[in-house]
Amino acid sequence: NPGEVCHIANHLCIYAEELKEKLKEYVDELNIRKPEFIKMVRHSKQEGLIRSRVSGWRAATAPVVALFDAHVEFNVGWAEPVLTRIKENRRRVISPSFDNIKYDNFELEEYPLSAQGFDWELWCRYLNPPKSWWKLENTTAPIRSPALIGCFIVDREYFQEIGLLDEGMEIYGGENVELGIRVWQCGGSVEVLPCSRIAHIERAHKPYTEDLTSHVRRNALRVAEVWMDEFKSHVYMAWNIPQEDSGIDIGDISERKALRKKLQCKTFRWYLVSVYPEMRMYSDTVAYGVLQNSLKSDLCLDQGPDTENIPIMYICHGMTPQVSKINLAFYSYPYVERTVL
Repeated sequence: NPGEVCHIANHLCIYAEELKEKLKEYVDELNIRKPEFIKMVRHSKQEGLIRSRVSGWRAATAPVVALFDAHVEFNVGWAEPVLTRIKENRRRVISPSFDNIKYDNFELEEYPLSAQGFDWELWCRYLNPPKSWWKLENTTAPIRSPALIGCFIVDREYFQEIGLLDEGMEIYGGENVELGIRVWQCGGSVEVLPCSRIAHIERAHKPYTEDLTSHVRRNALRVAEVWMDEFKSHVYMAWNIPQEDSGIDIGDISERKALRKKLQCKTFRWYLVSVYPEMRMYSDTVAYGVLQNSLKSDLCLDQGPDTENIPIMYICHGMTPQVSKINLAFYSYPYVERTVL
């Protein structure tokens, strides 16, 4: 309700109405002092995070574009290291290093330096920097990163050449992983800069839609079908859906496949071996799914708490902690390999 006021840790949240006329007045006032300093782009309907970022890119004119969430704060001197790296090589896509702003009290929490990757559901995650970085014994050195968490800086023209973000994706999720994979496979690179720091509010709830998981899953399958070659099966397996006749409409991907062909991109196997060797690969899979209790059908085998490492029976939900796979070893040895993806 736009008329409601909410309080979080004694901070007054902004009215939804203030993002309309009051925001326009504020921008107009700033632009009087600095003409065209801020450009405001409004959509006539909800476009989601992905297409909104592309709209921002289309409105930009500077040689370098930074695409960030609204809920971030920038540390002093964050931009200079980024601009230096892009000037040296315009085919670099850069992420700053993230710290956390606690959503409930706005306290700043320092995060350790990390690379950025993803799991087979294509949820992004922080990674320990690669061994090659640690061997440098230089904590200011750029960190080679398989993917992007979501906020990044890129040469404006190179971003267009590489295919922007996939505008066939819906609402939220997977676009950052897809961009990182695409940049690496098509001749660019991704890195995190320790000397460029921002702080990001990790919200308890993402407000884009009530059914966020379905959009993330759909977007993940688009990535799999365009970029992952024979490894696309891993994404289907992680989401516990059949590879054939999945029942999920991922939209038209012909333009994205044509982009891959035009850019003469490498294979996803090359990416896994050369860029993301930490990512576990699965082979000789005969079947996958959940193991359901035959006496009580609403219960399934679940990995249980990570700390105990003991499988349990739990209400069936079909997500990653319950997905099992059977490989060819099942037919040769008296055990079933159960793998949590």
